[in-house]
Amino acid sequence: MDHSKRLRTLGCQGVSDLISAAKKAEIIAKHARGEGDTGSPEVQISLLTERITGLQEHFKTNAKDHHSRRGLLKIVSQRRRLLDYLRRKDVDRYRALIQELGLRR
Repeated sequence: MDHSKRLRTLGCQGVSDLISAAKKAEIIAKHARGEGDTGSPEVQISLLTERITGLQEHFKTNAKDHHSRRGLLKIVSQRRRLLDYLRRKDVDRYRALIQELGLRR
C-alpha cells in the first residue's frame, strides 16, 4: 500500500483540509474590502484564525502531534505579524477586526 493511500485510510487530514472551500469562501466574502479581494490583511487574518481554531480542535484528540503543533506556532506567528502590520497601517480597521474575531489584545 503506497504512503498516500495509507494516510487516507488512517483518516489523517492535512492542515489545508481543516477549512472547507465553502467556509473559506464565506470568510473571504465577509472580510473582503472589495470584489475578488483575498489578500487584504483582514481576509488573511480571518483565514488564519479559522485554521488556528481547527488545529486547536485537532489537538484535543491528538495531543502528541508535535509536528502539527510546530505548524500551529508558525501560523500564530504569521497572524501576529499581520495584526501588527494592520495596527500600524489603520488602527480603526485593526480594532474592528479583533472585536469581530474575538481576539484578545
